[in-house]
Amino acid sequence: MEKNERSTTIPGKEKEVDIINIKGIEDIGYVQPDSIFLNSLTPEENTQCQHGLYFQDGERRVDYILTYHIKKPSSSRSNRQSSRFTDNAFTRSLRRGTARLGRPPPPQPRGDPEVASQDHSMDYHEDDKRYRREEFEGNLRDMGLELEKDEDTKTPGVGFVKIHAPWHVLCREAEFMKLKMPTKKVYEVKQCSGVGAKINTLVNKATEPLHPNVEENRAQNVKHLSYAFSREKQHLFDLSDRDSFFDSKTRASIVFEVLKRTKCTKAKYSMGITSLLGRGVYTAAYPLHDGDVDGENVEPNDRKLLYEEWASYSVFYKYQPIGLVRKYFGEKIGLYFAWLGLYTQMLIPASLVGVIVFLYGCATVDNNIPSMEICHPRNNITMCPLCDRACNYWKLKEACGTARASHLFDNPATVFFSIFMALWAAMFMEHWKRRQMRLNYEWDLTGFEEEEEELKDHPRAEYELCVMQKSLKKEHKTQKPTEIAEEPTNKWKQTVQSAMAGLKLTEKEKLTCRDRLPAYMTNIVMMLLMIGVTFAIVFGVILYRISITAALHMSNNPTTRSNVRLMVKTTAAIINLVVILILDEVYGAVARWLTVLEVPKTDKSFEERLIFKTFILKFVNAFTPIIYIAFFRGRLVGRPGSYLYVFESYRMEECAHGGCLMELCIQLSITMLGKQLIQNNLFEIGIPKLKKLIRYIKSKRRSFQEEEREKKLQRYETDHFLEPFAGLTPEYMEMIIQFGFVTLFVASFPLAPLFALLNNIIEIRLDAKKFVAELRRPVAARAKDIGIWYNLLRGVAKVAVIINAFVISFTSDFIPRLVYQYMYSPDGSMHGFVNHTMSYFNVSDFQDGKEPMDPHHLGYQVEMCRYKDYREPPWSNTPYVVSKEFWAVLAARLAFVIVFQNVVMLMSDIVDWLIPDIPKDISLQIHKEKILMVELFMKEEQGKMQFIDSMTPCDGKRRNNHAPIARSRSIPHTHSHTHANNF
Repeated sequence: MEKNERSTTIPGKEKEVDIINIKGIEDIGYVQPDSIFLNSLTPEENTQCQHGLYFQDGERRVDYILTYHIKKPSSSRSNRQSSRFTDNAFTRSLRRGTARLGRPPPPQPRGDPEVASQDHSMDYHEDDKRYRREEFEGNLRDMGLELEKDEDTKTPGVGFVKIHAPWHVLCREAEFMKLKMPTKKVYEVKQCSGVGAKINTLVNKATEPLHPNVEENRAQNVKHLSYAFSREKQHLFDLSDRDSFFDSKTRASIVFEVLKRTKCTKAKYSMGITSLLGRGVYTAAYPLHDGDVDGENVEPNDRKLLYEEWASYSVFYKYQPIGLVRKYFGEKIGLYFAWLGLYTQMLIPASLVGVIVFLYGCATVDNNIPSMEICHPRNNITMCPLCDRACNYWKLKEACGTARASHLFDNPATVFFSIFMALWAAMFMEHWKRRQMRLNYEWDLTGFEEEEEELKDHPRAEYELCVMQKSLKKEHKTQKPTEIAEEPTNKWKQTVQSAMAGLKLTEKEKLTCRDRLPAYMTNIVMMLLMIGVTFAIVFGVILYRISITAALHMSNNPTTRSNVRLMVKTTAAIINLVVILILDEVYGAVARWLTVLEVPKTDKSFEERLIFKTFILKFVNAFTPIIYIAFFRGRLVGRPGSYLYVFESYRMEECAHGGCLMELCIQLSITMLGKQLIQNNLFEIGIPKLKKLIRYIKSKRRSFQEEEREKKLQRYETDHFLEPFAGLTPEYMEMIIQFGFVTLFVASFPLAPLFALLNNIIEIRLDAKKFVAELRRPVAARAKDIGIWYNLLRGVAKVAVIINAFVISFTSDFIPRLVYQYMYSPDGSMHGFVNHTMSYFNVSDFQDGKEPMDPHHLGYQVEMCRYKDYREPPWSNTPYVVSKEFWAVLAARLAFVIVFQNVVMLMSDIVDWLIPDIPKDISLQIHKEKILMVELFMKEEQGKMQFIDSMTPCDGKRRNNHAPIARSRSIPHTHSHTHANNF
């Protein structure tokens, strides 16, 4: 084996031929005998090899891992089974080698007598999976990858295929993928000058303690000119250290691209790595982490550095090492954490303003005239009952606490805060676009659009499978009956011909809207059904509040009766929270199932459809109870003597005298804090810990202890026990919903940005620790933006302006106070506002059976009671009809919505227009890069032409005639070669 491995290092074409010959000898299903017995390794072996980061030779790095299920033989048969594996590996490799030389292919697995004689107890499905693996791994070797198998590990029942991409494969795939790599050419990054430079210097010195101790996070004065890698232009790149030219993240992404393109074609359906994973042929596929994060004698690596400088709660006050995150995890994950970091930073000013608004409400509550009138001891206003029969008449001063609390959130400052948050959202979006453009420049993603278009056309394995099934059905219908009845003599030839025919049909076929019509109809029906379930649950909670309110009012405990509203509001909000948390998980699974039914063609299309469905369901689930309280509660009530009933017995609930804004605040705060505390933090911490505990309990039942096992596990075994990466959709979804809480109803809860800020400080480190220590390393994905999430953010920001306009206008008392102060107040003050907003009701007009059971509860006979509404008194010619004050207030409310919406959106557009999407310095640097790239190739072409001229034989006359020119060219010729060497 050592001889063969050394032969793979021969450069040039001979290297490729030798690798193919090696594949003819070394079977892909079972590796060479000396690679099976890992326990034979001596302590003097390479340390990295012992850790599982390299092949057995200690030189070739493991770039990717495939795992599969194996049936562990019993101890009495282990030696016999091992020798059987080795013999069959050799014979199968000989058969594969002869097949490559043009000899007839081997027969189908069922007809192979060797397989039949191996193990009669082997299940047919396991046998089929094994042959699928053999074919797939053989195809991987044909693509140039080098494989090594390990079945004798400390992980029972799991086999590992280690994949290494040699240099020529890395170069070939990097060119296909158009990976931008740094060239030898460097240029100076233009720095700010004058006052801007001094300001930047002061800011950098002030924030120096906030920067992580990471090299990638420091500002660089020079930058390497990047260019798409090309094997013809390798002289442009610094290839002095080939082992580090392509980092581990890039190597893994290259191998993953090869895995995606490699297919199993001997089966009835063409199967790629996704299909093989889905059918259990392989159980997992993942790249390796760079090393351990803690422990004794741990060698320095990027993962350990990220764990110390990013994933630790002790560095919560520091900036994120985004450059190192991108280097280790790729651009897509790097952009997520960059966006999350910027969002968290932008929450700081919003939190400060929100706290100031809240403190303003606290400071002015004692001077608020409406609440002073409600709380005045001489206030003798008798209010109508809040429910039928069980509720009694009550005094308005009993609502003193609610009125004072409402002022904390319902004051003139909240209007300013709503405008501020609308502009804040616009500035956040613009700031992110600039930050994103700067990252694109720093990460060499400025020319990524063409590559994205190519990636969009790459079909998913599920899509290919459906197209194949459609093609085979169409082919089966077009076959003649005699052809169907004919029994072919060569089953292998029939299988190959059917597979090739299916592939040809697949190239022409595609799934049409007619094919997807059942899936589309299922999507529409299920989405409407899920939204209906949400509405039904909200309606159920409404009935709960109505019935519990009536029940508590009949209590004999005076403390219970006095705190009915608070108890009902709080318990109902908690019920809503629990339901939201449960339905979130259900809706996530339903959205994925519906997306799978649609069979999108590309991964990008699948992700966007999944995100859209999940967002719609979770948004409706989270905000439906809040929207009901903000815009519907208290407006579908009716009036005393003519209330609106549900099911003829449940009277619709009313808002407190201070308005529904306080109840909206309670619902919003409990839902937001509950989701952040329980779903975003406890679930993310508790579920991985619980899974790890379960794995630990299972491992305790084995013959060795956990501590000993951890010491003996290879790197690929340790990563196998980590949780697989499930994508960024859950992470983004949490933040988008939180962004909705921060912006949509911020007029009712100014402290929402503060709680979001505190949550995000923990969330960043929690997600960082999860990615570094608890998840398998994801395959690095290139991206230049955050995709559909940006459009969702803009949509939420636009809707927030409208919703806040309606909250201020219809939910709060801001507009009625203005109307009273400027139209009806005798002295232009707020004195008399409470009395102005209440109407009279004659208790004799109660319907039969609806009056209070104890009319003398207050100690006297009540003839007139008051209720909050703008209606004519009972002694007028049109009793209980809405008054002109109602129409005046309604007109003012609608006018405010129109003015507020247009003014704020206009201001947002002005902010959008004033702030350029691309920073000026980045625009200049991108232009400079293009010029330098043109100069680089012009000099290269000039050098080539001069070299050709110098090598071309010329006659003496021509040399004499052109001698001065030749001499004049000799100077730049030498100069150009000097530059070429410097590049």
